[in-house]
Amino acid sequence: MQHIEKAEEYPSRVPPPEVAVAAEKGLKLRTQFRRGGTMAAIARARDLKNRRPLSEQTMRRMIRYFKRQKSESRAENFGNEEDPSTGYIAWLLWGGDAGKAWAEEHRQAMEKAKDEARMRRFSRSG
Repeated sequence: MQHIEKAEEYPSRVPPPEVAVAAEKGLKLRTQFRRGGTMAAIARARDLKNRRPLSEQTMRRMIRYFKRQKSESRAENFGNEEDPSTGYIAWLLWGGDAGKAWAEEHRQAMEKAKDEARMRRFSRSG
C-alpha cells in the first residue's frame, strides 16, 4: 500500500498534453520565423511533442532552463504570435508555462524524496 502512495506522489515523466501542445507550437514558430532555441531545445521540444517519458537528468535540465529564463517573459514580443521574440519561441520549445509548472512539480517531488532519504539515514544512524 505504501508503494502505491509514493507512486501517486511523484509526477509522471510523460509530458502532459498541454506541454506537448506548447512544444509543437514552438517548433512551428521556429520553422516559420527561423529563430529561437538551441539544438538542445529543439530535441527537447520533439520529445515533449511526442510525449516521450523524460529521464530524471532531462527533468533537471528543464528545471534549470526555467530557473534561468525567469525574466524572458518580460522581453519585447514575448507571446506575440505575429512576431514572436526568440525567447518566446525557446520558452515554447521547452513546454511553455505548462512545461514550467510540470518541471516545478518534479523539482518539488525530487526535493521531498531527497529530504525523506536524508531523514531515513539520520534516523538509522541515531
